[in-house]
Amino acid sequence: MSKELSHMDPQNGPKMVDVSGKKTSSREAIARGKIRVNQKALNAIIESQNPKGDVLSTAKIAGIMSAKQTSSLIPLCHPINLSFIDTQLTINSAENYIEIESTVRTTEKTGVEMEALTAVSVAALTVYDMCKALDKTMVIDEIKLIKKTGGSSGSYNITNPS
Repeated sequence: MSKELSHMDPQNGPKMVDVSGKKTSSREAIARGKIRVNQKALNAIIESQNPKGDVLSTAKIAGIMSAKQTSSLIPLCHPINLSFIDTQLTINSAENYIEIESTVRTTEKTGVEMEALTAVSVAALTVYDMCKALDKTMVIDEIKLIKKTGGSSGSYNITNPS
């Protein structure tokens, strides 16, 4: 069974998917990622001693703001109204990383996976930017979709990806 690629026109060029015929539904996406930092940078974050200011609060705001700008950053994303965005940053002192998780919700004709992934990515980049004077070896990794609900393709959960 051949499936047409939704973002390709008949000449194999890029196209935006037409969602005008789809029904609106409640949708949610949760994405997660990590940024690994050295002990010096982690201590500065924990002790609020980073020269550029409050790293976690700034990264949280950056995540929220970036989710709202996703359609400006990803060429074929639809601009959609977001009803909820939350980005949380949690320090794992034992393994020297900050876990970033973003939840995005809407009632629209298309999903919010890209918005959640963008929020995690930009929050991690913000941590990097604010800590680069203390650690040039930081690594951003494991950015992935954890869960998605709503829409015609149904639900997805990383623990049960049916």
